[in-house]
Amino acid sequence: MSLIKRLLKDKAAFCALIVITAYIILGVFAETLTPYHPNAVDLERKFEGASLAHWLGTDHLGRDILTRLIFAIRPSFLLVFLALFCSVALGTIIGIVSGYFGKWVDAVAMRICDVMLSFPSYVMTLALVGMLGVGLKSIIVAFILTRWAWFCRVIRTSVMQYRHSDAIKYARTIGISHFKIMRTHIFPLIAADIAIVSSSSMVSMILQISGFSFLGLGVKAPTAEWGMMMNEARSVMFSHPKLMIIPGIAIAIIALSFNFLADALQLAVNPDLMRKRKSIKLKKGVAKE
Repeated sequence: MSLIKRLLKDKAAFCALIVITAYIILGVFAETLTPYHPNAVDLERKFEGASLAHWLGTDHLGRDILTRLIFAIRPSFLLVFLALFCSVALGTIIGIVSGYFGKWVDAVAMRICDVMLSFPSYVMTLALVGMLGVGLKSIIVAFILTRWAWFCRVIRTSVMQYRHSDAIKYARTIGISHFKIMRTHIFPLIAADIAIVSSSSMVSMILQISGFSFLGLGVKAPTAEWGMMMNEARSVMFSHPKLMIIPGIAIAIIALSFNFLADALQLAVNPDLMRKRKSIKLKKGVAKE
């Protein structure tokens, strides 16, 4: 059974993929799917409840909450996904080259990674935001600069498992170039590992950008962003708690979806792990009986 079939067979993974796809579609086609402008102020309609005109009501400035929630997908999810792609691409290239060639190439790459990983990612991100200035662009750049080293180390470890395999030795013997070996032989073997690491890392990046925006270090008002929406709702969190709860639910749903997807990917790549889990559940069931 192929990896994709095993993945789709998992109900949690299938639901997670549907949720992630829905978020992407909503974010890309936000202008088409929403009847309001996310920053349109109407003070006469502030703090309205749910209605046919405003499905989730309005905020303290009379802005439609659902519209802002959908537009917030772009900075909170789509741009984070772009940052993840860039950091994974950079880490993959350096990790494959480092793991494949080894020797001084590996030594230099790993020492650079050691320097980058010697500080917690939150501290490094805060330092870079302080140097580059507060804003979404600074956080995206900080994500790329702080995350690539972690991906590089993980991918390099995966490459080292295969570089001395018989298939790679044979490819070298018949004169296939190093670049082609890395592209056609090694990359397909580690693609699943890259997907697993990327899915789990996406969660922390979404939580980080929302956290920074909540603290006033990320997206600035009036731009719609989940963390910024929660920040704006702090002053009325007891009188109108939905203004903070709704974006919090949006964050929780996408975070859980990527967690489920990462777990399902790991099981799909390693079917033996699935068999062990089923065996443990079966034993527990027998013991209860």
